[in-house]
Amino acid sequence: MSVIVVTDSSSRLTADELKQNNIRQVPLHVLVDGADLRDGIDDVPNDIHDRPRATTSGASPAALTEAYRQALADSNGDGVVAVHLSAALSSTFSTAVQAAREFGPSVRVVNSRSAAMGVGFVACAAADAAAAGEDLEAVEAEARSAVPRTHAFIVVHRLDNLRRSGRIGTAASWLGTALSLKPLLCLDVDGRLVLDQRVRTLTKAHTAMVERVAEIVGEGGARIAVHHVDNHDGADEMGAALTARLPQIDSLTVTDMGPVLAIHLGAGAIGVVVQTAD
Repeated sequence: MSVIVVTDSSSRLTADELKQNNIRQVPLHVLVDGADLRDGIDDVPNDIHDRPRATTSGASPAALTEAYRQALADSNGDGVVAVHLSAALSSTFSTAVQAAREFGPSVRVVNSRSAAMGVGFVACAAADAAAAGEDLEAVEAEARSAVPRTHAFIVVHRLDNLRRSGRIGTAASWLGTALSLKPLLCLDVDGRLVLDQRVRTLTKAHTAMVERVAEIVGEGGARIAVHHVDNHDGADEMGAALTARLPQIDSLTVTDMGPVLAIHLGAGAIGVVVQTAD
């Protein structure tokens, strides 16, 4: 067999992508109206981001343990590399580290320091190495080398969801006086959601996001994912702007942010995740 990669549902990888890359996925959770809904498994209301009482929780210890156990068995002992949502944004990573201890060095847990396809890109990099027949050490190394090449930016339409979420990190100090701003946010090197630029309008914020991505990509290749929360048109426009600005990129996909991130970012949010070529 070969090393098997495990991730969580924040990755936004489709069922086909998971199957194609032989990646196992553990669900995050959405809590609403007394129900505990598993992201990617249970039906989550489409307007979940507009429900003030909706909250989220990380992958459960039991689900992570079982996923690692099954993946390790299916690898015939070759090992497991688990890539999860930024430790600064979710309890999933710390829970994963605890779960992995049961299996010793056969299960390696990697903090993606990212979210959405930032997690997916790192998981896919590891899966590519596993598919090439690399051993556990090399697959883990490939995942870790992909982390600093992965960057994420977000523009939100409103700040209410961020205030409720408690995951805004060091940007919290200006939220109380930023009602007139449409801030460009990013995930920093530690995977924390922080302020990148203060911008007055959505149009300027989206333009600034395109330019920041262009700075990172330069003349090289890259994979890009555009995410949105109930904003298909805005995401399509962002994808078109990035394609025009960076015609040399390797791929660009447009997909929703998923219910877990949607709860924290709110309707209208646009995010761009970019992973530069190795």
